[in-house]
Amino acid sequence: MKYNPQELERKWQERWEKKKLFKVREDAAKKKYYLLEMFPYPSGKIHMGHVRNYTIGDVVARYKRMNGENVLHPMGWDAFGLPAENAAIENKTHPAKWTYDNIANMKAQLKTMGFSYDWDREVTTCNTDYYRWEQLIFIKMFEKGLAYKKRTFVNWCESCQTVLAKEQVENGRCWRHGDQEVTLKEMDSWFFKITQYAEEILEHCDKLPGWPDRVLTMQKNWIGKSYGAIIRFPVVGSNEFIEVYTTRQDTLFGATFLCFAPEHPMLKELIKGQPQENDIQAFIERTLRVDSYIRTADLTAKEGIFTGRYCVNPVTEEHIPIYVANFVLFDYGTGAIMAVPTHDQRDFEFAKKYALPLRVVIKPVDRELNEETMAEAYVGEGILVNSGPFNGQRNLDALDTIAEYLQSKGLGYKTANFRLRDWNISRQRYWGAPIPIIYCGRCGTVTVPEKDLPVVLPLDLQLRPNGGSPLPFEPSFYEVQCPACGGKGRRETDTMDTFVESSWYFDRYACPDYDKGPIDSKRVDYWMPVDQYIGGIEHAILHLLYSRFYTRVLRDFGELKVSEPFTNLLTQGMVCMETQECPKHGYLFPKEVKEGRCIHCQSEVVIGQKLKMSKSKRNVVDPEDLIDRYGADTVRVFCLFASPPEKDLEWSEQGVEGSFRFLNRVWRLVDDHIEKIKAGPRYDGRTPLPGGLKDLHRKVHQTIKKVTNDIEDRFHFNTAISAIMELVNETTKVLGAKQAEDALMWSVVREAVESIVLLLSPVVPHITEELWEMLGHREHLLAVAWPKYRAKALEVEKRLVVLQVNGKVRDRIEVPATFSEEQIEAAALQSERVQSFVAGEPIKKVIVVGSKLVNVVI
Repeated sequence: MKYNPQELERKWQERWEKKKLFKVREDAAKKKYYLLEMFPYPSGKIHMGHVRNYTIGDVVARYKRMNGENVLHPMGWDAFGLPAENAAIENKTHPAKWTYDNIANMKAQLKTMGFSYDWDREVTTCNTDYYRWEQLIFIKMFEKGLAYKKRTFVNWCESCQTVLAKEQVENGRCWRHGDQEVTLKEMDSWFFKITQYAEEILEHCDKLPGWPDRVLTMQKNWIGKSYGAIIRFPVVGSNEFIEVYTTRQDTLFGATFLCFAPEHPMLKELIKGQPQENDIQAFIERTLRVDSYIRTADLTAKEGIFTGRYCVNPVTEEHIPIYVANFVLFDYGTGAIMAVPTHDQRDFEFAKKYALPLRVVIKPVDRELNEETMAEAYVGEGILVNSGPFNGQRNLDALDTIAEYLQSKGLGYKTANFRLRDWNISRQRYWGAPIPIIYCGRCGTVTVPEKDLPVVLPLDLQLRPNGGSPLPFEPSFYEVQCPACGGKGRRETDTMDTFVESSWYFDRYACPDYDKGPIDSKRVDYWMPVDQYIGGIEHAILHLLYSRFYTRVLRDFGELKVSEPFTNLLTQGMVCMETQECPKHGYLFPKEVKEGRCIHCQSEVVIGQKLKMSKSKRNVVDPEDLIDRYGADTVRVFCLFASPPEKDLEWSEQGVEGSFRFLNRVWRLVDDHIEKIKAGPRYDGRTPLPGGLKDLHRKVHQTIKKVTNDIEDRFHFNTAISAIMELVNETTKVLGAKQAEDALMWSVVREAVESIVLLLSPVVPHITEELWEMLGHREHLLAVAWPKYRAKALEVEKRLVVLQVNGKVRDRIEVPATFSEEQIEAAALQSERVQSFVAGEPIKKVIVVGSKLVNVVI
């Protein structure tokens, strides 16, 4: 029979679905294994990044099931969010219709890949049966002080018409709209108090051995713990203090001015009534239009404006000027800095520009420093000078003593600071989970009663012409009775950041049908934590950090017993492909290029660099096209064989064709000899074998060991597939050899062929199910135990070889019986005793006699 992937893949997918082969239940008698890939946003079509990610997970899930583990492998949809709104506007439809249509389409596509998902556990985050529980969790967080509202400057994307969390701003631009600069805007926003868990989250970074070091380093840097001191600078003419956080309290005696971040809340009162108030306000507004990434860049000019106010340096008692500066950020420390121009280059440049005083307070051990001749700040270690009672101390030794001195005087204290800021979850968008809050003129901020949940997002509203949310303009949504006093209330019209949904969906997979609360503790305690999580490195900070926070919140609410959601994490590389550009039509899809020319105008196409597959660059391949041409199993092999999972995968049409040829070889190996393979029993491992069959038997068990280790320990599917290819070659070689065919030979071949099918089954489940059935088996491969290698089969027989130098016996060595004469000669020359007798003399010749004796002639 000819290998027909499309026909047999449909056949087996229908059988699996009919038997509900992937459905799983809690089983205390079995070891659980929770395998999860990051769920997708339903964009409409799966792409090669999805295919690679989910294929990696599916191999592990199938492998674990064959090893007898109780495997939970679910799938769902990260269905809320801005992209659905943008697509709805572009396609003149409703976000709900767009989303649900896409889910249906993508679900069908995922099924064509043969992924072993338990679809009975499907979670869709825009369904009320999901977000009602998210709203209940929000209410509990509000009651515990973990959710709060405040007026603040927020990152605003004009294209999205919404607030972005700090983590969603990349290089000063929106993470979704790379060409849209982010600006700061002042408004009321809801926050989650992630900072309350910063210390614990940071500490547990060292308790996640199954996570990549790169991801943990990124999280540690984002949390950004530092040790220093809070120092209080009294404001002249006021009872107010300005608190400054610094890690360099050793330089306090050199602080000659102070700088505020433009968005600091103290500024409004501080500059009120000053002659330059309007100029300061204009500077603040101009600065806030520039992203913080640009403001703090080394090449950006340091700018500021004098407020007309002074504060007191608490140790020198000098009055020092207060400035507003573009390089100071409100989201680090306290949003105000003490400026020490002699020992900080940024402060040095600012002081020179505005003719502010300099004072050296640290000098090198071997020379003096002069403020008038300094060309740059001195930032090295040294001895304190001009520092009152601390003169003569080494500056690093004085960090603690100066902090203790400040604390004793009530002027400051030692502290730790975190770069991490609370999570802004307010979004001024429509397609999201409504925030369950009601505002009452009499009662203030009131939570929606649990019995009234969910606060349903109305699906009969249309987006505003500019893409804005219709919720603030729809009285039927926002006009509501206050649940506390019965008076007139107004419902919150912001919706939650979509990252809230993805911060706990993995818990809901364990109990998707539970209707008594967000989590069924009995089932969730069985499955959580996730044993293996798989997704892109781009989520190292956003999603993974939020999930770690949310898990701890649910733990403290008594919903969970675990503190960490994911025991092991694999961040797979990107799928990359060369761009192809036409001088007239720009970037082209692969199907728009024929023989190196644009099919539209016949211009010669310019081949660009290999970049991540992207619709904007048109360097994409549609998985559906590949499945139609080669079948899903071929696509799976290519995704796994072309590169280790943590590395980028470079797209190659030749690689796909090579994968297809390999599967055809496996098919023919079985189909061409099916009757003879089925005729006899599998080799029992005891009957003595002649040389060629013994080698094949050994190769079978070497391959079982290699593939098992590669999947279990390293996820190196590429080397596992390579080992199976070698076994296919060895089996084909035995079948092609001119030797007497007998029952023993076919029993060894059967062992090899069945091992090939079993080892390949997690990688290519459709073709292997078919071959397994052709071999006479009735059970599905997932019900078959993963093969175990026999240690005895790996043993290689040895033979004794006598070594002579000029005819005299000098050594004896053991070599594998399979060694050729060339290998025996090489082993002989490696003998230390032979080398000692040769002693550097030129070797005239080496004589190997019957693989039993070697004579080295010098």
